[in-house]
Amino acid sequence: MLTRTPWKMTFEKVRSRKVPAIAAEQIVEAIQRGDYPIGGKLPSEAMLASQMGVSRASIREALSALEATAIIQSRQGSGSFVIRRPSSLDQEEAVHLIQSEAGCLEVMEARCAFEPVVAALVATKSSDKEIAKLRRILVEMAGFAAVGDFDRCIKTDKAFHTGLARAVGNPLISSAIVLLVDTTEQRAYRRFTRHYYLKNVKDLKMVVDLHREVLQAIEDGDSTEAAAKMRKHWARMCEIWET
Repeated sequence: MLTRTPWKMTFEKVRSRKVPAIAAEQIVEAIQRGDYPIGGKLPSEAMLASQMGVSRASIREALSALEATAIIQSRQGSGSFVIRRPSSLDQEEAVHLIQSEAGCLEVMEARCAFEPVVAALVATKSSDKEIAKLRRILVEMAGFAAVGDFDRCIKTDKAFHTGLARAVGNPLISSAIVLLVDTTEQRAYRRFTRHYYLKNVKDLKMVVDLHREVLQAIEDGDSTEAAAKMRKHWARMCEIWET
């Protein structure tokens, strides 16, 4: 009589992983091996991308996650440096961060697709009260940008976009866009913004100017121009991401 061997779990579940997560994992493993000691500088983005056969955008997202988990530190104009030797748990945290959050490019593409429409709608139906509120937010943003206060500038930037979403006057549209705007709180996305898009006072002021152009078009009641100016804002971010 044949006996049936008890079934055993011998395989792990197959899970798809984002390319930046795989890149981050490799960088962490190299640091753990001692290839890059504490204080050591990592290879350039271009070199990492070439060695791994991935895009620079994927490397940027990987590095942003490693910085968000305090494994490396990016220094403007100098590169990325190891600040501590990561454990296996640190590696898992960095990979989980990338896997659980929307990708930086996904965020930018989504906002570029939807927020110009929002700006156009607000230009056709916003009230003087709503415009005045957006103007006050913009004045605050300009003040924070002038002194290089990144955190407060980003906070008022979020308030501006949230205000636009609510000024539409359609609860379904507003709730959807507010959720999209909330992606600015994601850790990897925030690090990317800090080191690639808003690096200094000049960049912060430039973003204020872009928002000022959007608001001016809205005040003029020009929906086409409002959409175009909002699209310009996000197109610039996508361009920085891809170069």
